[in-house]
Amino acid sequence: MHAHRRRLQQALTIPGASVEDAGGLPAAHRLMSDTAPLPQTPAAPLAPIAAVDRPKGWMTGLVRSLIRPYRFWVLVVFAAMMVETLMSLAAPWPLKIVLDNALGHHKLPEWLEWVHNLGIDRDTMGLALFAALATLVIAVLDSIADYIDNYYTESVGQWVAHDLRIRIYDHLHRLSLGYYSTHQTGNMLSTLTSDVSTVQDFASSATLSIIVDMMTIVGMLGIMFWLNWDFALIAVGVTPFLLLFVMRFKKAVKDATRDVRKRQSEIVAVAEQGLGSVRSVRAFDRQDLEEQRMQGASRATVTAALKARRIKSLLGPVVSVVVALCTAFVLWRGTALIVSDVMTVGALTVFLAYLAKFFKPVQDLAKMTNTIAQTAVGLERIQTILAADDVIPDKANAILPPKLEGEVAFEHVAFSYNADAPVLKDVSFTVKPGQVVGVVGGTGSGKSTIVSLIPRFYDTTAGRVLIDGTDVRDYQLHPLRRQIGFVLQETVLFRGTIRDNIAYGRPGDVTEAEVLAAAKLANADEFIAKMPHGYDTVVGERGDTLSGGQRQRIGIARAVIRDNPILILDEPTAALDTESERLVMEGLERLMKGRTVICIAHRLSTIRDADNIIVLANGVVAEQGTHTQLLAGNGIYADLYHVQFGDAAAQTSS
Repeated sequence: MHAHRRRLQQALTIPGASVEDAGGLPAAHRLMSDTAPLPQTPAAPLAPIAAVDRPKGWMTGLVRSLIRPYRFWVLVVFAAMMVETLMSLAAPWPLKIVLDNALGHHKLPEWLEWVHNLGIDRDTMGLALFAALATLVIAVLDSIADYIDNYYTESVGQWVAHDLRIRIYDHLHRLSLGYYSTHQTGNMLSTLTSDVSTVQDFASSATLSIIVDMMTIVGMLGIMFWLNWDFALIAVGVTPFLLLFVMRFKKAVKDATRDVRKRQSEIVAVAEQGLGSVRSVRAFDRQDLEEQRMQGASRATVTAALKARRIKSLLGPVVSVVVALCTAFVLWRGTALIVSDVMTVGALTVFLAYLAKFFKPVQDLAKMTNTIAQTAVGLERIQTILAADDVIPDKANAILPPKLEGEVAFEHVAFSYNADAPVLKDVSFTVKPGQVVGVVGGTGSGKSTIVSLIPRFYDTTAGRVLIDGTDVRDYQLHPLRRQIGFVLQETVLFRGTIRDNIAYGRPGDVTEAEVLAAAKLANADEFIAKMPHGYDTVVGERGDTLSGGQRQRIGIARAVIRDNPILILDEPTAALDTESERLVMEGLERLMKGRTVICIAHRLSTIRDADNIIVLANGVVAEQGTHTQLLAGNGIYADLYHVQFGDAAAQTSS
């Protein structure tokens, strides 16, 4: 026995074996698994999302593509903003009329003489009545415009966020599994939620404020120059210095905001790993380690946020002091002009109102540097995902696969997850339609890689994978995958009813009779019928309320209802007890009838009756043949069998 073990260790020593875990499944396949290894030390800070080369104007192009479907709503919002800006400009004038014309006995300007044609008297109370009515009209029009632009801006923001969220999610599903092997799920979740929410908030509120502020600044500058050009020069002269001050802080604020968002993503990643593996955490009693990891990520976030706030907090006070200096000068200078009869009290009042309103947008724009920086960082992170080109592409002339017969052939296939550690070097074999073929080998030998190349989860580095004589890359991707069924080592169930989980195997409407028939064929009907609500029983997240054997039988039922000509079994009984294995194997035997089956096996008893068994070692097919032939060959397979069952069992079986 020990001699067989030594021979196995030598034969199955494979460089780069860490590409696959002990179950033989690439790490990307186990995104939903609860079997991830626990770190023994607190994790180092996560690397930021990888930067991508962005073409000039990429952000403008992205924003335009998102807003384009809502052009009409944007025009409505813009019209409402114009009305709101005009009402903001008109708001101080009723008070000017009261001070200068009703109380000060100055004549109305010529451009307002038309009000007397409406029956407004020229006396004090008549002008006061006009000013009061004008105030009311301005307020009503401003309120209507404010409602319209707020409602439609929120509508645009919500739908833009919806479209962006769906675009990101769809793109993530089209990326190859290799992308998930090198990127953290927590970062993706953070982008899909927090970054999209930041863009939505900016589109819903900040964009409106910025546009209204800019339009108000332009309008007020014109009227201020008309009222008193030297006073207006004060505002114009100070504004460039304010903007220069803001611009000097822009990069620092953006860098600080980017660091905060990265740290927040770390919190999501730590929480996603810790809560997703809660059973393992409790099994090893390592809550303290997970809390330590969360504390580290949270403290880093607090430090980054306080650093960012320290930078941002400088803007508001500086702008406020500058505004106060300008207002003080205007008050002092305006009083002197009124005393010398160069300016009226009403004109100074309007000018002060405009000056306050003029600097408020400038102050708001300065304070909004934080919001703009957050949005820019959010868009960068979103664009990083959308720009990822690790997508399994369809050829331009890809063909729609017909009903497949099920012949699978590998011709000199090579594959590597990274260039330094090839997994497959030169693999060739053929599976005839209806054959059952077992695949065995050591950890990292490429068993799961082989079955991942058939549905094009990855594309080969060299060589070809053929189905019915056609390269799989010549088929349309999704129609090809719809003709391949899977039963994995750990069946992942989704939150919902058992009926929904079985029907998940096939797109479209699935009848009740089909669900029942699939469950019976998979030996699942027996335990489902005993549940309080039968097929309407809601399973917990990932099916944690069911045993491993029950989950596997539902997985088999899911494959039955899919009814594919090609079936891939990835160690479906590896983690089951003897009784569960017996029930699962009964279901699998019914499922395999009439199909081409490729079965990755750790328990060699599951493939003893296979038509052909392929043994992988060092990236090539080291042996192949029937169970009896391979035992007689006294090679790697024979050593594996001897280790599992002992020499006596091997002699009996031969």
